[in-house]
Amino acid sequence: MPLDADKRELDSLALQFPSTSRGAQLARRHAVRWMEARGHPQASDVSCSVALVVAELAANAVRHGRVPGRECGLRLTLDQAAGLVRIEVDDAAAAKRLPMAAPSAYPEGDSGRGLLLVDVMATHWGSKPRQPLGKTVWAELCLQVRGRLLSQ
Repeated sequence: MPLDADKRELDSLALQFPSTSRGAQLARRHAVRWMEARGHPQASDVSCSVALVVAELAANAVRHGRVPGRECGLRLTLDQAAGLVRIEVDDAAAAKRLPMAAPSAYPEGDSGRGLLLVDVMATHWGSKPRQPLGKTVWAELCLQVRGRLLSQ
């Protein structure tokens, strides 16, 4: 069930990061610290899942969506009542196509598995155009697995 901001109070973080590999690393670190401040320690299942998805989406943004002189954006929204955390990563590359689905098979190369990981970790994920330019790739992670809360 997607987050519905109109019906509940949400806790969120928004930040910009340089469209470099160092910027993507900083986005992941900020996400982990933010989750820790909300009761999900660094080594918890929830925090590790968020870290992995942020790392993959931020790395894709700086690798495939980089526009010199423009930053990328990260938004995290935690909805404890719904048991969801939403991750959104923006880039400025309007000309790049939006990801529609994870690859259906493991690629032979050393890269290309990031969206497969996101697909496995997320309950929902997708992308949308961003105005005035670029795109947003988002993923929602459930805080529960098979009826139990992920360990905190």
